[in-house]
Amino acid sequence: MSPIEPRNLSNKFLSVQQWTQLTIANAAATLQSNLKNGISSNQASERQKHYGLNTLQEKGNKSPLRVILDQFANTLVIVLIIAAVISAVAGSLKDAIAIVAIVTLNAVLGFIQEIRAERAIAALRQLAIPKTRVRRDGIVVEISSSELVPGDIVLLEAGNLVPADGRIIESASMRIAEAMLTGESEPIEKQTETIPGKNALALGDQVNMAFMGTSVTFGRGQILVTATGMNTELGKVANLIQNVGQVITPLQHRLNRLGRILAIAAFCVVAVIFIFGLLFGHDWKLMFMTAVSMAVAVIPEGLPAVVTIALALGAQRMLHRNALIRRLPAVETLGSVSVICSDKTGTLTENRMKVSVLDLAGHRIDISEELKHRQPITIANKKTSTLINDEPSLALLLMSGSLCNDATLQIDRGRPGHYRAVGDPTEGALVIAAAHFNLLRDQLDLDFPRINEAPFDSERKRMSTMHSIVNPSAWFSTNTLNHNSKFVVFTKGAVDSLLTVCSHVLYENQVVHLDDAWRNKITATNNELARDGIRVLGIAYRLAANEESDKKLTATQLERNLIFIGLVGMLDPPRSEVKQAVATCQSAGIRPVMITGDHPVTARRIAADLNILGTGQVITGPELLGISPAQLDKLVNQVSVYARVAPEQKLRIVEALQRQGHVVAMTGDGVNDAPALRRADIGVAMGITGTDVAKEAAAMVLVDDNFATIVAAVEEGRSINDNIRRFLKFSLAGNLAKLLLVFVGPLLGMPLPLTPFQILWLNLVTDGVLGLGIGVEPSEPDVMQRKPQKSSEGILAHGLGIQIIWQGLLMGIVSIAVGWWAFSTKQPQWQTLVLTTVVLLQIFQAHASRSSQQSVFKQNPFSNKPLLGATLLLIILQAAVIYISPLHNIFATLSMSAKQVGISFLAGLVVLIVVEIFKSLINYRKIKKKSNNFLNAAIE
Repeated sequence: MSPIEPRNLSNKFLSVQQWTQLTIANAAATLQSNLKNGISSNQASERQKHYGLNTLQEKGNKSPLRVILDQFANTLVIVLIIAAVISAVAGSLKDAIAIVAIVTLNAVLGFIQEIRAERAIAALRQLAIPKTRVRRDGIVVEISSSELVPGDIVLLEAGNLVPADGRIIESASMRIAEAMLTGESEPIEKQTETIPGKNALALGDQVNMAFMGTSVTFGRGQILVTATGMNTELGKVANLIQNVGQVITPLQHRLNRLGRILAIAAFCVVAVIFIFGLLFGHDWKLMFMTAVSMAVAVIPEGLPAVVTIALALGAQRMLHRNALIRRLPAVETLGSVSVICSDKTGTLTENRMKVSVLDLAGHRIDISEELKHRQPITIANKKTSTLINDEPSLALLLMSGSLCNDATLQIDRGRPGHYRAVGDPTEGALVIAAAHFNLLRDQLDLDFPRINEAPFDSERKRMSTMHSIVNPSAWFSTNTLNHNSKFVVFTKGAVDSLLTVCSHVLYENQVVHLDDAWRNKITATNNELARDGIRVLGIAYRLAANEESDKKLTATQLERNLIFIGLVGMLDPPRSEVKQAVATCQSAGIRPVMITGDHPVTARRIAADLNILGTGQVITGPELLGISPAQLDKLVNQVSVYARVAPEQKLRIVEALQRQGHVVAMTGDGVNDAPALRRADIGVAMGITGTDVAKEAAAMVLVDDNFATIVAAVEEGRSINDNIRRFLKFSLAGNLAKLLLVFVGPLLGMPLPLTPFQILWLNLVTDGVLGLGIGVEPSEPDVMQRKPQKSSEGILAHGLGIQIIWQGLLMGIVSIAVGWWAFSTKQPQWQTLVLTTVVLLQIFQAHASRSSQQSVFKQNPFSNKPLLGATLLLIILQAAVIYISPLHNIFATLSMSAKQVGISFLAGLVVLIVVEIFKSLINYRKIKKKSNNFLNAAIE
C-alpha cells in the first residue's frame, strides 16, 4: 500500500490509524515541521492560539446547587417530604422532624459522593508532566508540556512521561509502557517504519506512535507531535469520562418504583378512610386526622434510615475485608451483579512477567511446579545451589539469563529479608527465576564480572554480554565449560534471530552440532509456546578466547559460533486466588468477562487457565469496529473474552450488557478503564496498582488488588439486599395489618380501634426501632448459591409481595379478633389491648422473618444483638405507655392486667407459629424439588 499523501495543517487532525501509515517525511510535511530544526517560536505561538494549551479540560460540570437539587429528584424522597408535611399537620412534630432529618442526611451523603466522583478528571490532568525537551528554532529547549503544539519535535529518554501523542521519528531501542491505555503489561518497543494495511489497529499494535501519559522505560527516541490536549488518546478518555452519566443503581431504581406505588396507595388510603368514616357518622375532623395518620403509616419512612445504616455498616465490614466503598449505593448494587467485566493485567494477573517454562534441548521443565518445593528468595538463602552438580544445563540456562541482563535484585523494604527485581519486567523475571534456585545476581556478578556488551536493538533482536570467569569450578561442570577458559559470552534474544548466530546446541550436557533437525525442533517448540500465549526468549553462550578481552568487540564479533542452551517462556501469570474466586462467582450465577488491551493469544491463555473462556470465542477491538450495536447485543451473552480493546470499546461492551438486562461490575486499574468504570453499575478499581483516575471513577476500590475481595463484597451486598427486603416485608405487612384494623373495625360495629396519635406512635416505634435491628441481620447460608436478582425485577419480587400480603392479612385478622373480643366484652382497656397486641405481633413477626430458611427456634438469638436490643427497648417503651400514668393522657391508654398482657402475647405467638409453619412447608418443597432434580439427573 502506498503511503498517505501529506495534507495541509489547516485540515482536521488525522486519525491515529492514518498517522501510522504515513512515512516520517510525509508526517512532517503534513504538520509543516522541519525534522532537523523543528518549528519556529512564531509557528508555535500561532498554533497554540488555534489548538489551545496541551492540557485536559473540564466541561459540563454541575453547579453545587444543581447537585443538591438532584438529591431530591427521587420519588420516595418526594413522598417522604409530603409525609413530613402531613405529619406536621397531624400534630406529630417528632415524626415530621425525624423524616426531614433522614431526607437531609441522604441529600448530604449524595452531594458529597457526586462531588468526589468529579475528581476523576482532575486526576487525569495531573498526568501531564510539567516540563519537556523540544526542538524549536533549530535548538533543544525545555518548555512546559502545556505549551506543546502539533508539529513540535519532542526528545524522550528512559524515565520520561510522553507529553503528547506523536509519530515516532527516531527510536534507539526505545520501549514505552502503555498499560494505562492498552492494558498490556509488557513495554512496547517502538519503531519508525510505517504500518501498511487497511485493517484497524488497536493502540497496542500502533508501534510507531507514542501516546500522552505513557512512560518510557528503556532507550531513547524522538516523536513528532500529532495531537495535543483533548485530541490525544488520553484526552479522548477524559472526554468519555465526562460524557458518561452516573448510572442509577438497581436499589435506587426499585425504591423509586416502590415510592410511586406507595404514593398512590397513600392517596387512596386518605380518600377511602375519610369517605367511609363520614358514611359511618364519625366526626369529619377525627376522620381527617385518622386518614392522614394512616397515610403516613403506609409510607415506611424508616426505610431510608434502614437503607443508609445497612449500607454504611456494610461498607465498614467491607473495609475490614479490603474493599473501600466510595459510594454507599454500590454496597447493595454488588448484591445484584450478574456480570463482572474484568481487566486482565493487574486484576486477574499479577501484573509482572514471570518465568513459567524452561525448555532445554531435550526436555521441558514447568518452573511453577519446580518452585513449589523451593523456598522464597531471602537473604538467608545466599548459598551456591546444588543445581550446578545435579542439573548443570539448567543451571547454565538460568545463570546466562541472569547475567545477560540489566535488571537487579534489591531488598524489598515492604518485606524485610526478601528481594524484588528492579528494571525491565522481562529481564526482572529472568533474574528472579535464577534467584529462586539460589543463583543470586549479586554473587554471580562477583564471580562473573561484566567486561563487554552489545546492547539489545530492534534489528538484531539480541543482547550479549562478555564476562570474566573468576571461579569456574564452583559454577560449571566439565562438560559445559573448559576450565582453562577465562572468559564467556552470554546471549539472549528472539529465537529465530538467535539461531542465525548459533553453530552448536547443548544436549544432555554435551555440545553437539546444530543441524537442520535441531533447528526445526527448536523452532517448533518456540512456535508451540508462543501459540499458548507465552513470551519466549532463546539463550546461548560460548567460551571466549583470552585475546578477545583486550578490546571493545562489536555485536557481530561477540555473537558468533554460539552454543544454544534452551528456551525461557514467560507470562504475566494469573493471581493464585483468582481461580477460586471465579469459581465462586460462577456458582453464584455471576459471569466473569475479560476485557483487555493485551494480545488475544495471551488473553485466551489466561482465560482458559481461569475457566472463563466460555465458548472459546475471543473478539478483538478491531473486530468490534465492524460489529453493529444490534449484533453486539447478541454476542455479549456468548463471548467472555475481548482483547486489544480500546477505552470506548470497553464502554460499548458494558452498555450492551446493560441493554441485555445485566447488572454490570467493571474492574480495572488503568486510565483506559475509567470511562467504563464510571458507566458500569458498579466500578471496581485496584487500590495498589490502580491509577488515581481509575480510583476516582470507581464506586469501590480493592485495597489489596485481590479479585477474591470482590466475591466477599458481593456476599456482603447480597446480605444487605436481603436485609432491605426483610425490612420491607416487616414494615409493609405491619402497615397492611394496621390498615385492615382501622378499616374493618368500624364495619364490625367498633369505634376506631386506634387513635391517630397511637397510629403514629406504632409507626415510629416499629419501623424506627425494630426496623433498624432487622437491617443488620447476618448473611443466609445460601447467599452465594443463588442467582442474582434481575435489574428488571421489582424490590418485592420472588414472592416477597405475596408474603407481605398474607402476613399482613394474618396480623390484621388476629388484631381485629383481639380488638373485637375486648370491645364486645366491654373491657375499658380495649384500645390499649389492641395497641399492645399490634406491637407484640410485629415483634414476633420481626423475629420469625430473620431467616427464610432456618427456624427461629434453631437460630442463635445473639447472632443479631441489635435486633435483640431493639426488641427489649420496644418492650420497655410500650410498658411505659401502659403503666406510667402521665403518659395515659398523651396516648389514650390505661393500665393492663396480666391476663390482658397474656392475651396480647398469645396473639403474637400465633403469628410466630403460623409463619414458622409456612417457612417449613416452603423449605420442604425446595428440598423435594432438589431431590427430584438429582434423581432425574441420575436416571439420565
